[in-house]
Amino acid sequence: MKALLALEDGRIFSCRSFTGPGEVGGEVVFNTSMTGYQEILTDPSYRGQMVTMTYPLIGNYGVNRGDVESSRIQASALIVREYQDDYSNWQADMSLADYLKASDVVGIDELDTRALTLHLRTKGAMRGIISTDVANPEALVEKAKALPSMEGCDLASQVTTEKAYRLVKDTPVYINEPLSADLFAARGEKKSVVALDFGIKFNIIRLLEASSCEVIVVPATTPADVVKAMNPDGVFLSNGPGDPEPVLYAVETVKSLIGFRPIFGICLGHQIMSIALGGKTYKLKFGHRGGNQPVQNTATEKVEITSQNHGFAADMDSLANADVDVSHINLNDRTVEGLRHRVHPVLSVQYHPEASPGPNDAQYLFDEFVSMMDRFDS
Repeated sequence: MKALLALEDGRIFSCRSFTGPGEVGGEVVFNTSMTGYQEILTDPSYRGQMVTMTYPLIGNYGVNRGDVESSRIQASALIVREYQDDYSNWQADMSLADYLKASDVVGIDELDTRALTLHLRTKGAMRGIISTDVANPEALVEKAKALPSMEGCDLASQVTTEKAYRLVKDTPVYINEPLSADLFAARGEKKSVVALDFGIKFNIIRLLEASSCEVIVVPATTPADVVKAMNPDGVFLSNGPGDPEPVLYAVETVKSLIGFRPIFGICLGHQIMSIALGGKTYKLKFGHRGGNQPVQNTATEKVEITSQNHGFAADMDSLANADVDVSHINLNDRTVEGLRHRVHPVLSVQYHPEASPGPNDAQYLFDEFVSMMDRFDS
């Protein structure tokens, strides 16, 4: 079925919908990963975005029940060069097209993704509309212009859990009783961690549990006094979508938790921590999205290849008086990729050490978090 992608700056791309009729809008971004389209689609950090895959052939290994990072597709649409419906994978349950259709998510192909990526790198990530109603391209451009901007948009409140839960075999098991210290069943045997959910990925929970942590995920709006009443060994600030600066409720919570227990933040959690420490954030031109981002650890000078998905970054100049050091730097554009507090047990990174998809170079950070909790207890 013929379709169009119309960008807010007037650029039009002809394409085909491989999921049937539909129309959807969002911020158009690109991801440079070669595989992992199912994990990308289900990553809550992509809420409100239409993801362009730069790798040309997508769909050839289908979709399975295990490779999910949340309970639903989060991206608004998937944009690929060539969709392959004939999949081959012993784990596959269905085709990518059927997976998208089941969630009413639009997928398009036969689009020049190299030209689109070059356009976004030159002009920046921008709003767009995908539609199978191709009669009036100019009207689609106007619709794209009318979409809300990602700047100033609190999307964490749209993806966070409504109730606290534990993850059991990739299924949230919700807690129906008041949040208290008694909820941690393995206290003493494992480190107890409260994870503030701004759009948490399942693999974060999996890796924390693999590091001998018991994790309870709580809504993003959970106040600091409730977290303190749960008396965890540590606090985790998750990834998530959108602009961190409107997420003021979380900033206030984190301010109150600094010094209470060790804190580990990633992605949006890192940005919220930066603001809580008195800093500012800014929107990147086209962001970092993919599984091949080089980051240097400033302490060891070692280079890690990392998985990333973010459109905002911390402004280090605004943190000059905040008792923090830059722990990691992006080697492509020198942006801040990690912070360490000089006084309090706080670490945060802009990238995704849990990967899924992506390399595992940065998984040591989960062990560092556990070590921080051990030292704090002693």
